[in-house]
Amino acid sequence: METILIADDHPLFRQALILAVSRVAPQAQILETGTLAAAAAAASTAQGLRLILLDLKMPGAMGYSGIAMLHAERPEVPILVVSSAEGAAVAEEARQLGAVGFLSKDSDLGTIEAAIARALGGRAPAAAASNAPEPLPQDVAGLTPTQLRVLREVIDGKLNKQIAHDLAMSEATVKAHMTTIMRKLGVQNRTQAALVARSLGLDLKH
Repeated sequence: METILIADDHPLFRQALILAVSRVAPQAQILETGTLAAAAAAASTAQGLRLILLDLKMPGAMGYSGIAMLHAERPEVPILVVSSAEGAAVAEEARQLGAVGFLSKDSDLGTIEAAIARALGGRAPAAAASNAPEPLPQDVAGLTPTQLRVLREVIDGKLNKQIAHDLAMSEATVKAHMTTIMRKLGVQNRTQAALVARSLGLDLKH
């Protein structure tokens, strides 16, 4: 089984990367780490490691030390940097230190998926994202108006009890809607559902 390592100290963004990986490589085992030390340890022992997704700014890392350390651990494994750092110089430095590509954390889900697919296919991710596939609108086309309202409440960070109060329904009904929403979107939890919804513009107020 192939393994993909995600090294990022931000839980919400790790969820975004997990979602992207699960769509591109649904059979892959995903390892999560929140510090550079943990990432290095995971990289050194992981079986079938095919790709490392790395945030430059995480506990234990200074500058580009994360790339250098992980590349040293597994020089044969491509490293795709996904970071809030900006600028062509940063991207070029990352590549020189062993990264196969660089993506900004502002990239949408479709752009990240395309970059992961290219890296797994042995090609460097494209620098420009204009032709990257977007998440399919059909993902939400099957949602009912009530389910869309529930999903928008989830985007706002509300819990089931708050959603039930706002939409005048029972918590059990909210839970049932969430189960259906996650199944239709092909995600595992409410955080991933919110990420997909945002990528499709559903966080816009109506």
